[in-house]
This record gives sequence, C-alpha cells and structure tokens, in this order.
Amino acid sequence: MDPNDKEWISEQDRVNKVVEEVKNKIVKLSERTAKIKDRVIDIRKNFWEDVTVNLDEPDDIIETQASLKQQAEFLSERERSHGQLSEQLKTLERLEDSPYFGRIDFKEEGEKDTESIYIGISSLMDKNEDDFLIYDWRAPISSLYYDYPPGKAQFEAVDQTIHGEIEVKRQYIIRNAKIKGMFDTGLTIGDHLLQSVLGNNANTQMKSIVATIQREQNQIIRNEKSDLLVVQGVAGSGKTSAALQRVAYLLYRYREMLTADNIVLFSPNPLFNSYVATVLPELGEENMKQTTFHQYLDSELGKQFTIETPFEQMEFYLNGSGDTYADRVQGIGYKAGLDFKRLLEDFVSQLGEKGIQFRNLTFRGKRIITKIEIENYFYRLDDNLSIPNRMELVSKWLLGRLKEMEQAEQNKDWVLEETELLGKDEYLDIHQQLQDENMFTEDTFDDFLREEYLLRKRVVSKKLKPLKQKVKRLFFVDIKKTYTKLYVEKRFAPKKVHQVPSNWDNICKQTVINLQDKYLTWEDATPFLYFKKLMLGFNANRLIQHLFIDEAQDYSPLQFAFLRKMFPSSRVTLLGDINQAIYAHAIHEETLLSDKMKEKHERITLTRSYRSTKPIVEFTKSFMEHGHLIEPFNREGEKPQLVEVESTEILNEKIVQQINEYQETGYETIAIITKTMKEAKFVYQWLSNRLEVKIMDEAAHTFQKGLLIIPAYLAKGIEFDAVIIHNASKSHYNKELERNLFYTACTRAMHDLSMFSLGQPSPFIEQISKDKFKHYKVHAIQKSNR
Repeated sequence: MDPNDKEWISEQDRVNKVVEEVKNKIVKLSERTAKIKDRVIDIRKNFWEDVTVNLDEPDDIIETQASLKQQAEFLSERERSHGQLSEQLKTLERLEDSPYFGRIDFKEEGEKDTESIYIGISSLMDKNEDDFLIYDWRAPISSLYYDYPPGKAQFEAVDQTIHGEIEVKRQYIIRNAKIKGMFDTGLTIGDHLLQSVLGNNANTQMKSIVATIQREQNQIIRNEKSDLLVVQGVAGSGKTSAALQRVAYLLYRYREMLTADNIVLFSPNPLFNSYVATVLPELGEENMKQTTFHQYLDSELGKQFTIETPFEQMEFYLNGSGDTYADRVQGIGYKAGLDFKRLLEDFVSQLGEKGIQFRNLTFRGKRIITKIEIENYFYRLDDNLSIPNRMELVSKWLLGRLKEMEQAEQNKDWVLEETELLGKDEYLDIHQQLQDENMFTEDTFDDFLREEYLLRKRVVSKKLKPLKQKVKRLFFVDIKKTYTKLYVEKRFAPKKVHQVPSNWDNICKQTVINLQDKYLTWEDATPFLYFKKLMLGFNANRLIQHLFIDEAQDYSPLQFAFLRKMFPSSRVTLLGDINQAIYAHAIHEETLLSDKMKEKHERITLTRSYRSTKPIVEFTKSFMEHGHLIEPFNREGEKPQLVEVESTEILNEKIVQQINEYQETGYETIAIITKTMKEAKFVYQWLSNRLEVKIMDEAAHTFQKGLLIIPAYLAKGIEFDAVIIHNASKSHYNKELERNLFYTACTRAMHDLSMFSLGQPSPFIEQISKDKFKHYKVHAIQKSNR
C-alpha cells in the first residue's frame, strides 16, 4: 500500500490515537509506581518505628512477633505491587513504539456488525475501560489471525466455539509509532513481514516471534491437551521460539494456577540459556527455570563425583583413539538405552534379597553401630516392602538408637570438657532458658546443676547433629560400593535377556576404574543416579507442571525415562531435530524424536526453515537423508562457497580475507565453526594475533556481537549473520554421525556460508549437485575469490 493512500492515512490516525492512550496510561501508571516506591522506601526507613517491641512479658513477646510479621508482610506486598506495576510500564513502553502488528475484521455468525480486532503483545483497553483497542496475541480470538485466511473461521471461547467469517486480514510493521509497512495477507503470515524480520542482522538475544507466528507454530503454542508433545523441527524452523511463546501462552491462559516457578526448560548449554533469556520478559512474563541436564546431575551428584560434561564426551568421541576407544564407544551406546535400564532394575531387585553395602556409624572416632548390624536389620524387614521404604525404616531405627546413645553419653567426662568450648551466645541462650523456666514456677531448684545438665545436653546434641543428618539422608547406605558390584560380582552378571555388548567385560573394567577415581563419565552419570534413586527413593518434583526439553534428540532413552520419574506430574514438550543428533549414543539408539517412540504422544513436524537464505537451505538439505522434506523460505542470497586449499598457510590467509569481506559487508555476528574445542583453540591461537576475536567454550554464558570461534556442538540453536567452516575436509567430516555435526554447523548461517577444505572436501559436500554451491581451488595465496 502507498503511504499516501487514504486507508494508510486512516490506519496511521488510529495508531496515533492508540499511542496517545498508551502515553496517558504511562503517565498515570508512572505516578502510581512512584508513590508506591516512595512508600516502600518509607516503610524500610521506619520499619522499627512502626513495630511495637516489648519483650518483658510472654504476652508482649507474642504481640511483638505478630507486629513484626504484619509489618514484614505489608512491606513485601508493597514491593510486589511495585514490581508488577514496573512490568506493566515496560509493556506499555513497548506498545508506545509498536502498538500492534495485526488486524482481522471478523463477523460473528448471526451478528450484523463486523468487528475490527487489532492484535499486539498485550491487551489495551480504551480510556473508559469499555472496549479493547488491542487484543493480546494469546487471547482466544487472536488465534483467528494465525490459523485462518480470509473466509470462514472459528475459535474456541471459554465455553463454546464461535463461528464466523474473516473479511480482512492485515499485517503492520510499526516502528516509533509510525507505520513502515502494511499488507493484506492470506493463510500464513505474509512474506513482506517475514522478509523484514529475517533480513536483519542476527542478534545476540533471541527475539519474540509473536508478529510472525505461522499456523503450524501456533499449533505448538496453543496445544493444551497433550501430556507429551513432540516437536520435530528442521534447523531454523522456529521450534525453540515457538516453545518460548508456548510458555508465555500457558502463563497467560492459566494465570490463576500457573506461575513461572511451575515450568522448567532443559537447554543444551549455559550459552543458550542467556540467548533465550529475554524472550519472556519481552512479553511481560517472568522467566521460567532454566538449567542444563549436566547442571541438574551435578546438583545431585557433584559432591561425591566429578562428572564429565556431554561436550567432554563429544571431544573424546571426535578426537579419540587408543586401546579403550572402541570399548567406550560401545559402552556409550549401551548405557544410553532401555536394555541397560532393565539391567539396573533387575540388579536392584536382586539386591532386595542380598548384597547391599552399608557403612559403619562412627562417633568421636569410635564405631557405634556396625554395618553388619544395619545389614541384618534391613534384611529382617518384610521383603514385600520396596527397598526405599525399608531404608526409611532403617533410618528411623538408627535415629532411635542415636537418641538412646545421646542420653547415655551426656554423663561422660568428655562432655563437661567440651562445655567449656561453647560460645558466648550458647551460654546466653541457656541462661535465658533457665530464666524462662523459673518464670513459671516458684520452686527454683539448684540452677547450677540444671545449667550443667543443659550445657551437657547442648554439647552432645551439637556433636551428634551431623551424624543424625547423615542418617536422615540415608548416608549409611554405600551406594558406590553397591553399584560397583554390578560390574565385578559374577552373581549379578547380566542374563542373556539383557543383550549386553560383546565387550561387556572391558566396559565393566573401565567403569570400575572410574568409580574408584570418583569420576562419572557422561554415559555413567544418569545410570548411577537412576540406580541411587531406585535404592533410596525418587523424591519426585511435583511442583513442576510443564517440562520443556530442547535439543531432545541429544537425550538418551534412559535419560528421558529418568526425567519422567523425577517430574511425574509434568506435561512434557520435546523439541529437536533428528538431523542434529550429534552424540555418540545416537549411533546405537533411536532418539526421542523417532517415529517409533513407544510412549503415547502428539507430534508436530515443522519442515520450513526460516533462518537461512534459500541457497543455504538448498545446499544443507542436499546431504541429509530426508532433506527433500525441508522447505526453504523464499529469501534470496549468495550460494554457499567451498574453498579448497593445499596448505595450512593458504587456509589461514583465505579465512582472514573472508572475515574482512564479511565485516565490510556489515555483518555483526560472524562465527568460525570448528568440529572440536581442540580445533577451536588452535584457530584462536593463530587468529587472535591478527584480529579481534573471542573463543566460546562450554563455560561461556553470554556472547556479544563480533567475530567468534565456536565448536559446532556449542552453536546449537544459535544463529549468525555469516558462518565460516574452518575445515570441511574429508579428514574432518566423514563418519555418519559427523554428517549431523556438519549439518548443524552449516545451518547456523543466516545470510552467508563459507567452507574451507584443507585437501579433499568432505564426502557430504561431494555428493551435492555442483549447482548448489561455488567451488574454488586455491594453490597460492591471493586476495579474494569473490
């Protein structure tokens, strides 16, 4: 449409009126926020002046405590109100810049009038709070915008389905309260708006996609029925973005019963956590809990073991060699699967009859209850009870024994000596206790003897406290020694039904060495924790109602089974791309995204890629097994280029030339993607002397614009303006799992992709039609190929 067109002018007039109303609301809300802020500051300054403090009488103490509680609750409520108003202000400020992005004219069946519905990131009422000027994108009626072209349409209201007809469907690009673009569109969100969004430079933070949500993405966002939702989305299809909008939708839809604390996202690495961290706040929602699976395991086991990260396992697999390499690779595959899970469960079942290793309980260097006594007590309990229930009964029995011992121990000489080491505060505390006792009785017996008794009791209680805590945590069970029996004792050897690998004995030897060194490889960490929970109880987290797992193709079936046990009340959303399954266990086991997944689930498949230009998508899909199913978005660009060189010197020089070209083009995020961290460090070593560059490792939590060096497995989910594959040679990428790694690396590029090959290119490239990319062979250093 032409900006001089009457309709454009009319639409701009409406934008002006809405923005004026937004500004009025900002003024009013700012005044309220300022008043509450002043009140909060005033309460904090005068907190103790407004509290009645009197500790003379018991009744006065109770009154003082009530007064303190009331004042603290009042302050907390005021602070909460200030926080909520501040968030509302931020949303209004966003509306002031761009009040809405879509409009539908909907005529409800049986009604005479057509209603114009404008859709934005948040609802906005008129001055009198009678009519909606803007509808929140998550409101039921807004689903019409995403799901239907002009024509017959329907949406689900609170208690009924509303039928009608969409007469107009329009999109807007509004910046600084000015319409920059306006288009009438059909079924999907039109190319104009997507071109506007996707043509920009990559950002270091993922952005909200509410203005460009496609129909298939909307199915993910508004899915309310599925207990297990599986999203298989090709690289750049917006699956993660849709999942984050899903979180925002759920928080809006169920705001009376669901908070961000009830949702957890398992993401691939800490860098990704920071990358997606701004999306929900952009939509006025609190961020859900975010963690990685390694962080989760480390929180459970980190005090007992050093746990290998999945990236260290990846480095081993990609760089590995030596006598134990093949054995470990086999072990990685087996320990990821459900066969091994059944082996663990059978092992625990046998331990219910015999074989659990216990620890002696010691106090002040002396053994007070032996592991034999504990073992005998455990195995005398009813074997119909589960092992965790029997462990709880043992714990209660031990605490009873410790209580008896505590009373007997109080009269011993060492206790009186220890009373002299008590702190001043503890003496004062006991003195206060004596005063309190004497307050209610006239018969004040010998205070000196009473004080000594209280002091002795305090000493013994303090000394026994750590031991009691260990007993409550079931520390009397030696989980590591018990688990080791699976690998060393013949009576626990796997039966034929378990189908262990042929090199099981070698796998066992290596596992035992690691356990003795208090080291858990990545493939051993989940099985060990699963075993521990089978023995001691799962302590399931029932607070979490929605569990999101991103890059789900990298989770083993055993890891997923474990998470289902830990979050039994959760609805689960799995997100991933089977083409990006890059971990070693994926060779042996089906991934969670497999069509053969046994658990009942609903599957949504996203086949259209929006991240990369059409030439990049046409290239990357050509070497994947089901690549013909991937649809590129129609955004033009340069074909990927392959530069084949003869020496490291030429390789380095050509890469520097390419970086300079990209920087001159105006690209703000340029990534040199390597196969491994070892390779990344090598590249950084020579490049950092010539250019300003950053290296990203697994400890990185944020990244800024500029030139980055990053291994492919850490770049998952992130996009860059331009990508340089450091070495796309046959020596680097030839194994079948490396096909997925290479695909992951190439699909990070939004606008430009350059691959450099030291010697013969990867067979994955050589199988691609030559018209899909530019191929140069460089025999000497020259300036530029473009």
